[in-house]
Amino acid sequence: MSTHNDIRSVIIIGTGPSGYTAAIYTARANLKPLVFAGPQPGGQLTLTTHVENFPGFPEGVLGPELMENMRQQSERFGTEFVYDAVTRVDFNKRPFEIFVGEQKYLSHSVIISSGASAKLLGIESERKLIGRGVSTCATCDGAFFRNQEVIVVGGGDTAMEDSNFITKFASKVYIVHRRDKLRASKIMQERAFKNPKINFIWDSTITKVHDVDKNTVTGVTLQNLKTGATTEMPINGVFVAIGHQPNTEFLKGQIETDEVGYIKLKHHTMTNVEGVFAAGDVVDHYYRQAITAAGMGCQAAMDVEKYLEAKGH
Repeated sequence: MSTHNDIRSVIIIGTGPSGYTAAIYTARANLKPLVFAGPQPGGQLTLTTHVENFPGFPEGVLGPELMENMRQQSERFGTEFVYDAVTRVDFNKRPFEIFVGEQKYLSHSVIISSGASAKLLGIESERKLIGRGVSTCATCDGAFFRNQEVIVVGGGDTAMEDSNFITKFASKVYIVHRRDKLRASKIMQERAFKNPKINFIWDSTITKVHDVDKNTVTGVTLQNLKTGATTEMPINGVFVAIGHQPNTEFLKGQIETDEVGYIKLKHHTMTNVEGVFAAGDVVDHYYRQAITAAGMGCQAAMDVEKYLEAKGH
């Protein structure tokens, strides 16, 4: 095992809006942050083509471009990046120990901004068309489908909420659910059933999204799970609303999380371990927006600065 003996003031685990913003603020506070970019540098926004709801961009901005701008801004103030993923941590020791494989890093404080990953159907065509008609964020992308027909996949509250929201723009929304009844709350079900723009396709799943060759969504192949029959359905967009998974596997019980794995905060952005802070979608499963994640990154950075000052680091 190789140990990096210099003890950092702060290590930031993960990028995306929260991690990059935390890096900008801690770097400007002269804390010389070390950032582990993670398996997907830039986070979920790197899978989004056009972002129209981030303030300061009247014409919108490409998701990857926004993340690259944030990265460059943080680097300008002295942020150091390691383009690798943290594999485990030890928060029982002081300074904290952060591991990337057999490499060990030491820090007086840690900000966890590892985000959450949208659960997908797991078909290749879906992955290839993410950001090109396949979306996991109705709030982000619903307005792009004005007067078009879309599918929402899922049967829970998120799927019902997304479907109702998208009907503000789309001409018709088809909810595709693999069972014959919804698991959403009664009130969310009733809203969806009463919405004249929403239709239901029961006992079915998507086996293929078309058209990868055209680099845009033109339709789907549906399979009825009871009969096995397949049908082709023209459609303009597919919203996958089957949940998110927080990227907290590497923590392995080192800090307190809820039953799904989202980090619980105790005081402002501090976790139950003093000196360990968290921000963004790894904490927030309600808003899940770039701007709210960035705001939390700012809060975590300011909390770290005050914590280190109080500890005399």
